[in-house]
Amino acid sequence: MIDSGMFRISSRDANKTRGDLLAIRDFSVSFETEAGIARVLDRVNLLIGKGEIVGLVGESGSGKTTLARAILGVLAPNAHIDHGGLTFTGETNVTFVPQDPFSSLSPLFTVGDQIMELMRWRSPERRAGERFYSRSRRRADRERALAMLGAVQLPDPARLLTKYPHEVSGGQRQRIMIAMALLPKPALIVADEPTTALDVTIQAQILKLLRQLATEHNVSVLLTTHDLGTAWEICDRIMVMYAGQELETAPVASFFRAPMVPYTRRLLASLPTADAMPTAIQGEMPGLYQPPTGCRFHPRCQSAADICRDTRPPPSEPEPGHIIRCHHPRAYDA
Repeated sequence: MIDSGMFRISSRDANKTRGDLLAIRDFSVSFETEAGIARVLDRVNLLIGKGEIVGLVGESGSGKTTLARAILGVLAPNAHIDHGGLTFTGETNVTFVPQDPFSSLSPLFTVGDQIMELMRWRSPERRAGERFYSRSRRRADRERALAMLGAVQLPDPARLLTKYPHEVSGGQRQRIMIAMALLPKPALIVADEPTTALDVTIQAQILKLLRQLATEHNVSVLLTTHDLGTAWEICDRIMVMYAGQELETAPVASFFRAPMVPYTRRLLASLPTADAMPTAIQGEMPGLYQPPTGCRFHPRCQSAADICRDTRPPPSEPEPGHIIRCHHPRAYDA
């Protein structure tokens, strides 16, 4: 959990009518390694509105996890912010739902101990500089925790508090993590592929629950995923990343109905459908130690021209809310 004071706060009123919660502008991150400098994010731009669920979609190595970690303020010590910044509107509480809840919960303590430690750490008493955690505050926090465990549809919350993480199922552990993410009353939840480790039937339940609770609590969500089906189920808007660059951002309906960037269209064509066999994207994701110049997708793009190799496309907005970075987009299908 982080507060906006950890980042450079802009004095500009960022799209007040839209109600932006977080603005990421021209954000570049590199990592210093023994093999050289890995340029992982290349001037990425993203806006997240209040109460909005945004899907960050991309293959492994696209930079989506690095962007999520930057928002959480937990970049590795060898990371360098080379350009741009993150701008939160007001004091913003950000929490996290991990990909693997089992590795995020300590096996040595009960679920209740770990939830109550979170509550103690976030209590008004501690934030006011007091060292004690009063009995009345602890009682009130326990009641809140029980209510939240019930809200995430976990049976017998009081008994669940006495269990250790290995004594509950994977789906229940993920529900516990969602409850713990909501308890501090965040403005933004970063969910890093939260259903990857779960069975397909449980995935659908978790996605529906996350969407429902985010709406009820007016919480924004940034969902990182490589699964377009997951993004379709839960997101209001989707941003596609490739090799550290954002290529296309659009509301979910127009994203699936009329993608405009060649990579996005190829990505959607790689999904199986009832009418056609999937087609693979030829080639491989480029290395980030010496990434391609211009648009980083150009070595795999059949529409690439000299300008694509030389110059990264500037952002354009051919339709309201549909933002692309491509020199040769397809005409919008109205």
